[in-house]
Amino acid sequence: MMRVEIVGGSAVPVLSTFIAILLPLYSFLFLIEMTNSVGATPEQQTPMTDGLRRSVSSLSSVEKRRSSLPTDDLVDEVEEQFSWTRAIFRRKQIVHPDPDATATKRSVFDDPGLALHYWPKRDYENLHRFDPTARWTYREEKALVRKLDWKIMVTAAIGFAALNLDRSNINQANSGSFLQDLGLTTDDFNLGNTVFKLAFLCAELPSQLVSKRIGPDRWIPTQMCLWSFVSLSQFWLTGRASFLVCRALLGYIPDLILYLSYFYTKTELPVRLALFWMTMNLCAIIASFIAYGTLHMDGVAGAAGWRWLFMIEGILTLLIGILSFFRMPASPTQTKTWFRPNGWFTEREEIIMVNRVLRDDPTKGDMHNREGLTLRRLWTAMCDYDLWPIYILGLMFGIPNTPPSTYLTLLLRDIGFNTFNTNLLTIPSQAFGIITMFVITLVSEFVNERSIVSMMEDLWTLPFLVALYALPSSPNPWVFFAVVTGLLSYPYTHPIQVGWCSRNAGAVASRTVNASLYNMFVQASGIISAQIYVASDAPRYRHGNEILIIICCINVCFLYPGTKAYYIWRNRQRAKIWDAMTTEERAHYLSTTKDIGNRRLDFRFAH
Repeated sequence: MMRVEIVGGSAVPVLSTFIAILLPLYSFLFLIEMTNSVGATPEQQTPMTDGLRRSVSSLSSVEKRRSSLPTDDLVDEVEEQFSWTRAIFRRKQIVHPDPDATATKRSVFDDPGLALHYWPKRDYENLHRFDPTARWTYREEKALVRKLDWKIMVTAAIGFAALNLDRSNINQANSGSFLQDLGLTTDDFNLGNTVFKLAFLCAELPSQLVSKRIGPDRWIPTQMCLWSFVSLSQFWLTGRASFLVCRALLGYIPDLILYLSYFYTKTELPVRLALFWMTMNLCAIIASFIAYGTLHMDGVAGAAGWRWLFMIEGILTLLIGILSFFRMPASPTQTKTWFRPNGWFTEREEIIMVNRVLRDDPTKGDMHNREGLTLRRLWTAMCDYDLWPIYILGLMFGIPNTPPSTYLTLLLRDIGFNTFNTNLLTIPSQAFGIITMFVITLVSEFVNERSIVSMMEDLWTLPFLVALYALPSSPNPWVFFAVVTGLLSYPYTHPIQVGWCSRNAGAVASRTVNASLYNMFVQASGIISAQIYVASDAPRYRHGNEILIIICCINVCFLYPGTKAYYIWRNRQRAKIWDAMTTEERAHYLSTTKDIGNRRLDFRFAH
């Protein structure tokens, strides 16, 4: 085993400086959010139905244009989600429409009796481009979506991948002499992960509320820069206290899903989210190669290689964070700025973007992108018991594979591999993970199902956990590597569950809070996971693996089937009431109801 001696040196006051900056900033922004929410005007606090009404003159002008415009050119069929299955295996069966034919989908805005109940709010930031009479072709829409992918999606994916460098580089550092140099034990390492998840959990909801108030286009780059400072400051770690402080200040999941929903329809977003999370595995592969190089820098300027790992990756994230300030527009119609005077999109493209998104989901006009949530809406979203089953899944589904993943480099070192081979041996599971995530996306599309497909992650993990438990006390290193690699190549179904939670939330306001609550339960699962592999059970962690097997069986046999059964029952309840109503009763309900999102009787839960 390779051991590195650290040349001593005094700690610089970097950590205390960043604590002094970050904590007051966080508190100040959160207070601003709450103050603006409590002090919202009555118009901002009214339900969606009351806030949809535009001026009579403006609405009547639209009606005049609509009455003179034929609607038989609208597309009636349900918009099909992009399917990898069709794109790869059934290319010959795909019927491509005439590129110059009208691509505008029919929506509630084409029904004079329903349109008023779904009209965007007067302060919706894209209202000046909203026009129910607008029409566009398949050629125009395809070119626009391609442009969005390059301008919006690529920037978001790069930012997300860069953040994962700062969150996961502790695992690469463990393959070196990180714990020994700081005088830490594996229990201290577990405590650091617990502090990280606990701080993450506490900051998640305030962060999302601030994001909704000031806009994710400002908040995401700001957090990227601040967290990169904390990450690179780990170069000067001196012991247990500074290690725990840095873990407390690191990590978050930005509100990128809400941000991307401003630009994409619900049928375009899932495939992009799948690719989005695949970048996390790709990032881990790149991180392994970076670690392989930086850990060879032992002794440079008298510092260990793992210190240079934190420094280099922190600087990389900082550069990407600064770039994000200039690459994340606030909305489809707000791309013109002092450094981009012509903007990214023409007026015609902005009209197409706004109207196709609102036709796809009229609730996106319920709030503007700088509007904070009221306390009433926050409380309503938190009390939404119909999403509690998904929260419970978020708490439980990732536990069985988290300890082996967190301890991978330590396990490989303990079994006999050296520092540099250990980093390279983490790559196969990440590469196979990309493949299995892609395959589970194919399966999800083919069967159009969420609960049972999401269960496949734990169903994959279970036999490998049993094999890991059954290995002898001193297994062959390569057999052990094969079992652990197979375990960690599981199909990652978290993107499916994130989309599932967003879909079942319904309204934009609810999605922001419910996504935060779901992520908080996911982080809570990390706190539980950090307590399963303990030093007294090292190096094989047999008792810990027993616990993981039991939890995996609970997930597969009870939680996922139970969640599916619950949503089937809830849909049948609502359908029984809704189907018994006459057309007049339904119209009266839509015009008078205070229900929003998944509280409405016409809403059906995905499962």
